[in-house]
Amino acid sequence: MIATSNLTKIFQDKKRGEIRAVDSVNIECKPGRVFGLLGLNGAGKTTLMRVLSTTLKPTSGNAKVAGYDVISQPEKVKEKIGFLSSDTGLYHRLTAEETVSYFGRLNGMEQNILKKRVDEIFERFDMNEFRKRRVDKLSTGMKQKISIARTFINDPEVLILDEPTIGLDVVTSRGIIQFIKKSKQADKCILFSTHVMWEAQKLCDDIAIIHKGKIWEVGTLEQLRARTGLNDLDDIFVKIVGE
Repeated sequence: MIATSNLTKIFQDKKRGEIRAVDSVNIECKPGRVFGLLGLNGAGKTTLMRVLSTTLKPTSGNAKVAGYDVISQPEKVKEKIGFLSSDTGLYHRLTAEETVSYFGRLNGMEQNILKKRVDEIFERFDMNEFRKRRVDKLSTGMKQKISIARTFINDPEVLILDEPTIGLDVVTSRGIIQFIKKSKQADKCILFSTHVMWEAQKLCDDIAIIHKGKIWEVGTLEQLRARTGLNDLDDIFVKIVGE
C-alpha cells in the first residue's frame, strides 16, 4: 500500500524562485488495484514518484510505502518496490540479459529462481531477439523494455511505474498492460502514471488528476463521470484542469 499525507516537494530556481513540484498531495493506493496518476508533462507525476521511491526526499509531509516511511526507512522501501522511471540509466557494456539478471541478484534472488524469472520476462516482452546484445547497441524501445524487465524481475509488492509504455510499439505496450493486469490479480499495489487518456481509462481502478503539483480530483472513473457529467476521460480531464 502507498499512503501520503500532505506530501510536498519544493525546488528553488534562480529565475523562477520557489517551485512547488508536489504540493500537499494526499493519495492512497491499495493492493489489488491500479492507481492512475494522470497529468500533463510537467504536472508533478515524476517528482511524486521519485519521492515515493526514495530517490528524492520530500520537503514536508510524509509517505509510507508497503508500511515503511520513505524518510526514516528508505532501504526497507527499496526492498519492497519496483520503480520504473524514464531517467533511470542502464549499463551500456552489459547485455540485456546481464542487466536484468544483475538487478535480480541485487535483490537477493536465488540463481534458479532468477533464471526462471528472466526466461519468463524475456518471453513475455519479446526480448529474446536481443537477449545477448549489449545495451549500447540497442534501440530506445529495446532499452525501455530492459528497464521494465528489471523493474519486474524480483516480483515486488509495490510497482511504481512512470509512463511505462512511452516509446514502445503497440504490441509491446499491450504486453506491458497485460503484465500490469496480471500483477493486479496477484494483489500487487500499482501506481501508474500517464498522460495517455485511453491507457488510464482502460487500466486504472482509481484515477488522480494532478496539475501544477496538486491533486485536483481523485476517484474511480465512474465517480469522475458522475461529478463532471461527462463520459470520456479526456473531456473529464480538460474540464477539471481548465486547459
